Amino acid sequence: MIKGVIFDLDGVLLFTDKYHYKAWKSLADKLRIPFDEKVNDRLRGVSRMESLNIVLSYSDQTFSETEKEVMAAEKNALYREYLQKMTPSDVSDDTRAVLEGLRRRGLKLAIGSSSKNTPLILEKTGIAKYFHAVSDGNNITHSKPDPEVFLKAAEYLNLQPCECIVVEDAEAGIDAGNAGGFLTVGIGCAAQYEKTDHPIKSLSELIDFVQKQ
Repeated sequence: MIKGVIFDLDGVLLFTDKYHYKAWKSLADKLRIPFDEKVNDRLRGVSRMESLNIVLSYSDQTFSETEKEVMAAEKNALYREYLQKMTPSDVSDDTRAVLEGLRRRGLKLAIGSSSKNTPLILEKTGIAKYFHAVSDGNNITHSKPDPEVFLKAAEYLNLQPCECIVVEDAEAGIDAGNAGGFLTVGIGCAAQYEKTDHPIKSLSELIDFVQKQ
């Protein structure tokens, strides 16, 4: 019986892709590294440092770890500037209705995101109130596809992985959910991934799916 739902944040409940893209593009342009939407798609669901390494793989230069730390901090500073502009209107009415509907049915809800900016995003969009627990980049040592962020979320909910659904939009997130023993639900790009247990076209399908489990 499903008792909990663990959501990835970006790409599932709201969308900050445009802010990530602008921040990474700014850094790449400064380093004269080619960067476009195709490269940006490779960064979905992975950590900041892993994303940086992907961006830098398109350069013929080599960089020290210290230089990489500075670059990652610069990108994150730009990204956080963009996040400051977010408001509750960045979360759709449909998304809020799904979260409220799941809670009314007695399900425990959690965030499972690799982003260290999760607290800021939750604050700016006003959706923290819907979640019983938050597991994010601030409390993990391994990012997706490692299942740590989801396992900690289940632990915070006092539930077993087999009692939870993981909702993801990235292949790395689906891999993480599968590795942790969760039932995975894929939306967006993850809905086309062959390792996704159950694909959905919109979050509104989630309530019916949970009721059937």
